[in-house]
Amino acid sequence: MALGHDGRRISQLMALALPALAWLLWPVRARAWRRIRAATVWTLGMSFVVDGIARAYLTDSYQAAADSGMVIGAVANTSAKESAEYLAMYWRPAVAWATALFVAALLMWHAVARASAVPAPRRAGQVPSMLSRFGVGVLGVALLVSAAGYASKPWRRLHPVVFWAGWSESVQELRHSWSHHEAARELALQRARDADPVIASAAPSTVVLVISESINRDNLGLYGYPRATTPTMRARHHALDAEFVLLKNAWSVDATTLPGLRSLMLMDNAQGQPPQHLLALAKAAGYRVWWIGNQDDIAIENLHARFADELHLVNRTPGRGSQSPDTAVLEPLQSAMADPHPHKLVVVHLMGAHPHYRLRFPDKANPFDDYSDGVDQGMQHAGRPGWLRRARDEYDSALLTQDAVMSSLLDMTRKGAASNEYRAWMFVSDHGQEVGHQINHAGHSQMTAAGYRIPAMIWQSAPRDTLPADIDDRPFRADWADMTVARLLDIRWKGYEASRDVLSDAYRWRAPALPAKVESFVK
Repeated sequence: MALGHDGRRISQLMALALPALAWLLWPVRARAWRRIRAATVWTLGMSFVVDGIARAYLTDSYQAAADSGMVIGAVANTSAKESAEYLAMYWRPAVAWATALFVAALLMWHAVARASAVPAPRRAGQVPSMLSRFGVGVLGVALLVSAAGYASKPWRRLHPVVFWAGWSESVQELRHSWSHHEAARELALQRARDADPVIASAAPSTVVLVISESINRDNLGLYGYPRATTPTMRARHHALDAEFVLLKNAWSVDATTLPGLRSLMLMDNAQGQPPQHLLALAKAAGYRVWWIGNQDDIAIENLHARFADELHLVNRTPGRGSQSPDTAVLEPLQSAMADPHPHKLVVVHLMGAHPHYRLRFPDKANPFDDYSDGVDQGMQHAGRPGWLRRARDEYDSALLTQDAVMSSLLDMTRKGAASNEYRAWMFVSDHGQEVGHQINHAGHSQMTAAGYRIPAMIWQSAPRDTLPADIDDRPFRADWADMTVARLLDIRWKGYEASRDVLSDAYRWRAPALPAKVESFVK
């Protein structure tokens, strides 16, 4: 309980647990009934233990409360298969917490069995030997406090049985809401039509928005990382020069996939109006929309992908264990680029460097494995354990494979354009990744800056306007990316805010409020 709660809540939970433990003091002569009572009290007592360990694990691993949107959304979007794959990746901390749970269960059973073994007194009015008259008075006062706790709704909701029953209901409600999104999509489309969006230029245009997964820009050679994780994209950046914008200080405002995609797709505005969905706005303006996805995810499909006119989900193996390579998106992208429609928006959603990292690159294609370089030595100096250094090697190898996919997507966007056709390509990650950068953890991280540090880059065949002189150094927020994409699409509508468009002279940076401590948003 102390691991999962703060001081005040520990006292409240002790008060809630007291009636079950006090039941052990009730005189019972029959051995069979004492055993039944012991089993019941042990079960109730263990509910408090499991609650504390579950909360402590979430706090230790993700700095998140059990009833946070991050946790409820992740569980609602997780299958049994993905849960097994999660345990396969994080078995070390799972074993440690399971050991703590096992020891607690043994101690709890020993204590309950010992207390329950005291027989009832043989003479009426005799006080059990384990409880003095003074103790009876203290227990009576404590039970009054406990009764007050059960009468208080805020206290009562802390009881593990009540809390986790409500938690499970919240998960089910969220899953249910995801399965009924057709009406919500139609409403979003109508809201987009009401905004009167129009395409300013009559010339044909094609925009490719690439959304990758779990990429920390600090691990990209393109951003100065000492390992050669992006040799091809580095060459493209050098060759394309002024056509290519590398946003050096890009940030996500979320540390997990579903909130990250929401912030990328939903265009919040300062006027307090309901947010516009980027894909709905593009369709209402006259764009034909493609969604090419390499993640089999029912929530993403219903919340975003089904806005598309053309939906291509190339991966039908859900979970972290999916080995579908991101190269699978290249063929449907080729078909989309060949489509004769004059205005096209193609969203490509990649697997990126999603854990498990070792599944994101071909077998025996880890050039950083067991290689002692400056990165590895720096991690050793920082006290990072061997398993975490191996995870960093695998993560960097996944990024090297991602480099080839990124460059292929860029090349396909650039080639084959008509003489009067405008083309643009934008790459961004939904969130970052902590792989031993600040703490001994590999994966999503809500409480370290590594969980939010992302890459963002833009290529245009011919910029619609002169780029600001400081464009590369401007800090960038992924939740404002939709305004920049709208500029690439050349859409005009009620609700456009130039102050959130990183390509605009009117851009005005405002730092997001993140759970993690960020020393500077410009480095």
